[in-house]
Amino acid sequence: MKPQRHREEIWLALEIGNSRLHWALFIGETLYSAWDTDYLAESVIQHLTEFQTLDDLLLAISPSHQQSNFLTNTPPLCAFVSLPPCPLVLASVVPSQTAIWQTYPNVRVITLDQIPLKGVYPTLGIDRALALWGAAKTWGFPMLVIDAGTALTFTAADANECLVGGAILPGLGLQFATLGQKTGQLPLVEMQNFPSLPARFALNTKEAIQSGIIYTVLAGIKDFIEAWLQLFPNGKIAIKGGDRTLLINYLQALYPEIADTLIVETNLIFWGMCEIVMGDSTDEIK
Repeated sequence: MKPQRHREEIWLALEIGNSRLHWALFIGETLYSAWDTDYLAESVIQHLTEFQTLDDLLLAISPSHQQSNFLTNTPPLCAFVSLPPCPLVLASVVPSQTAIWQTYPNVRVITLDQIPLKGVYPTLGIDRALALWGAAKTWGFPMLVIDAGTALTFTAADANECLVGGAILPGLGLQFATLGQKTGQLPLVEMQNFPSLPARFALNTKEAIQSGIIYTVLAGIKDFIEAWLQLFPNGKIAIKGGDRTLLINYLQALYPEIADTLIVETNLIFWGMCEIVMGDSTDEIK
């Protein structure tokens, strides 16, 4: 049985990604704050139901180095909201983590069939579908979403709210790690915010790896965006993911006309989750 949702209810959204947990605190349809954490131990998850106030719960799932700022930025009423467990709405691309979080007693797992996007295929990632739905319901269709995370993905829908399709390739960090770990002599180049574009024709191995990965990824992004705009000249493009700022900076330096077309928004998946949750709330009210 899914948690009942009232339009001004406090609820938590959790996106379980390939490497981290992504959280958001909502009051009704208002996103109050968002943060990331490492995966939580199963024993910690089992104890989350024991906290007496929402403040206590939020402290348990917030990064330790940000807890003082975190409490300052949470709604004042959180200290007085008593629990039983705060409603938790979850979307996950990691089945083992999904199973652990389903032990939380007031959880709703969003699945692909709950997203009104037309023409989806059964193995489409829930993260891609939610991000696309959130972006398109916020800025309009047609919409292309670029997610610059562990994987670099492109996902698009047309004006009829139907999936056009997309693509998946290794993200920047994964490409750097793979060359270092799966070759005999190439060094492991740590993924970091290189302050500027590397030399295209490098004169040492480290910079050659940087050049090869960065310039081909940027060229690929440019090509996908140009192909998208040929299909849908009035189409919109949004970008999210941990590498978004780095890629935007590189695109601004190399292809400023491309960079200027992008909507940068980190919380697309949460907006998609909110659309699903609030849509259910409206249906219940009716």
